Amino acid sequence: MKFFNREKEIKKILSILGEEPDDIYFIYGPINSGKTALINEVINKLDEKYVVFYINLRRYFISKYEDFIEVLFEEYEEDKDPIELVKSLVKDSSVLFGIPVPKNVLEVLLTKKEERNVFRYITNILLELKKEGKKPIIILDELQKIGDLKINGFLIYELFNYFISLTKELHLSYVFCLSSDSLFIEKVYSEAMLNGRAKYLLVDDFDKETALKFMDFLAKEILGKELSTEEKELIYSYVGGKPKDIVYVIKSLKTDDLEEILDYLLSDAKQKLKYFLEDVKEENETLYKEILDALKVFKNSYEVEDITINKKVRELLVKKNILFLDPIKGTLKPQSFLVWRAIRVML
Repeated sequence: MKFFNREKEIKKILSILGEEPDDIYFIYGPINSGKTALINEVINKLDEKYVVFYINLRRYFISKYEDFIEVLFEEYEEDKDPIELVKSLVKDSSVLFGIPVPKNVLEVLLTKKEERNVFRYITNILLELKKEGKKPIIILDELQKIGDLKINGFLIYELFNYFISLTKELHLSYVFCLSSDSLFIEKVYSEAMLNGRAKYLLVDDFDKETALKFMDFLAKEILGKELSTEEKELIYSYVGGKPKDIVYVIKSLKTDDLEEILDYLLSDAKQKLKYFLEDVKEENETLYKEILDALKVFKNSYEVEDITINKKVRELLVKKNILFLDPIKGTLKPQSFLVWRAIRVML
């Protein structure tokens, strides 16, 4: 399927890549809003002077430092000098899914178990690429997965310090970190060490106008026909501008009735919310009542100020992907229109 929209975000990222690296960029947004699709579309638009190291942590189970190191690197059997190995790989592809490393070198890095050795290796690779006239880009998708890992303190802080040195000090590589965990982004945003060294790019669900155009685009691509205004309005009233949900609805129209599709999605959202509330009530009646009171603020509003809901309840609802917190704007809203509709129906 062809990529749709996001011209504003693409233009912003390409503008960043046209300047000297100077900040860490955090790309955040609600679940399934299209962050990974966006960054992949940007990668597709880059010319050969850029070398992308794209590391998607979502694909791996990471419970300890060694797991992260093995994900960070792409191991090769070739008995080559590390720099020559990277140069040979870059000739064939401008996107590498990990930092290339000969097997024997990776074994040494894992044995010594010191992050400075790992960072020194990566820096040497980046410096050599820069000498070749290349512009390195490091992309870490779902960075929050290593938020609690420890190695001489929390690994995430050592990683941030290293990224600061790559961007703010050496201007050696662009760094983009993607996350759909808004509690993690809140923690990052409040981190003093990143003040003046990080910027944030929100990739939100589509607004209504864009969502309706997306439906037109998908209907033509998938169904080979147009949807009526009434059908599009009905779809939007259930799923809003969530790209993944819109895609699901349009694809399902090949075989199913629209109202049945929407009823199924709403029923699914309601059941998940019901079981969550049931579990909370069983464990803590007081917290259950606090959560109900918190959810009631969304009966007439889709978005509210974050401090409208107390911190304990707010964090639980965000952690359970019921609400999305935007710490930069200071707002809370349901993770999707479906969740919003389920809240209003159930309350």
